[in-house]
Amino acid sequence: MTSTFPTISISTERLVLRPLEDEDLPALTEMMNDEQVVAWIDVPHPCTRDATRAWITEGAPAERTAGRGLDLAVTEFLTQRLVGIIRLVRTDWHVRSTELSYIVAPWARGEGYASEAALATAQWVFGDQKFERIELRTAADNTAAQQVAQKIGCISEGVLRGACIARARTEDGRWTEVRTDYIVWSLLPEDLEGAAEELADTGGFTSYTDWN
Repeated sequence: MTSTFPTISISTERLVLRPLEDEDLPALTEMMNDEQVVAWIDVPHPCTRDATRAWITEGAPAERTAGRGLDLAVTEFLTQRLVGIIRLVRTDWHVRSTELSYIVAPWARGEGYASEAALATAQWVFGDQKFERIELRTAADNTAAQQVAQKIGCISEGVLRGACIARARTEDGRWTEVRTDYIVWSLLPEDLEGAAEELADTGGFTSYTDWN
């Protein structure tokens, strides 16, 4: 029997993580066309509204029901605006392991939202879902993503040489694909002790099932 993540909402002091909704379409499309997202995330470019709509209505629900992962919109608690995405992918229910990634909207960078959302998600995955391992992969030159991994307590396990396709601008302004390395990080339940104390200082988080 296939295991699946529940439809949930995770709340921190500043953020609410919830399933993607139709109302996220304009902001999500804008975010996925941002220069930093295009450079580091393997998504079609340009990202059209139709592609984003398909992600919200078809792709994300299919990934969850098939047991492969979970996509969560990261929104500000006070304004309810979309500020990022948290994704769980390549989930192995036998090993109790999943891969976590995060994207922050350009209008919300520098606020610590990625680490807050990623840490809350990790605590939920380990606590409520009883997982034993979370893996992260960051492109070798993506220092911002690496800083988030370090902040939430991840341990660097090594390098996958030439395993990542990133994008870079050419002199004439076009995008070109470039091959680079992946840095592999892992997070186990015991790695969260120090990071959990840091999150507790900001109010902690709560989770709610059957989000509507």
